[in-house]
Amino acid sequence: MTTIALEFVPPTTAGGPEAAREEAAKARDFMREFGLDRRVNSLLVPGMISEESDRPVALAERLDPLTTCTAIRDTLDLEPIVTQVTAFDSGRALGERIDALSAARIRRAVFVGVPRTMQDGEGPGLSPMDALGAFHEQMPDRGVILIPTRDAEKQRFEAKVRAGATFALTQLLFSDRVADLLSEVEGDGNRPEILLSFAYVPKRESRVGLIRWLIRDETDAARDEMRFVEQLAPRSFAGKRAALVDLFKRVTDRARETGFPIGLHFETPYGFSRPAFETFAAMLETWEDERPATG
Repeated sequence: MTTIALEFVPPTTAGGPEAAREEAAKARDFMREFGLDRRVNSLLVPGMISEESDRPVALAERLDPLTTCTAIRDTLDLEPIVTQVTAFDSGRALGERIDALSAARIRRAVFVGVPRTMQDGEGPGLSPMDALGAFHEQMPDRGVILIPTRDAEKQRFEAKVRAGATFALTQLLFSDRVADLLSEVEGDGNRPEILLSFAYVPKRESRVGLIRWLIRDETDAARDEMRFVEQLAPRSFAGKRAALVDLFKRVTDRARETGFPIGLHFETPYGFSRPAFETFAAMLETWEDERPATG
């Protein structure tokens, strides 16, 4: 099954499970309005961790992804995918966590490493690559993060594939750089599913800058994508939707040519909104006509 996932950010702990169910109902209604309920088959629930203090939108304490999945299952009956930070818990604690996810019928997890304030390998826990091997029996579908604009990402991704990654979740994409990277990947023929991530960019981004903060890096490729977001944010809805659909079509066309199975991940960093779901539906209209992925 090709993954088509919607990201569901856990509500604050102050709102609790009831707030999660309210947000799930909101997403469900938007999906029904635009026909996405017939296409979206997965729900990605991230574990939120503190990062830099300059985050444009303060990160309040959030519900645990496992608690969130349990709370909204009756409202949004979709295949759950969770992100699991591996760097701060012991192997034993992580094993108990994976067991708890499995007991809750969660079969897909993305292993996430340290935040940008730390170096790869720092932290008392496991690296994502170590986690891939350690939990291959407990968690049958094990994902990793893929950041196409990061330096040396090709080597990082190849190592994760060798370690047993069965799928990868990209950072938000605002260029087709991911296709360049995937076409260069060397390996033994293993081709994990690549979930290409797309987001709606509201006008609020011009003032707040959350999306640019999420994708920022010191590479030229990252700076190009940040400029694209900056130029896109103030445009009219019609112009913005057209530009994002064109981006989606260009990225998915090129990514399919790399031989990797391609899935999709839709994200709303500023929260669920009607324009976002309308744009995602327009993207999927172009996806309907796509040929099957090769490989």
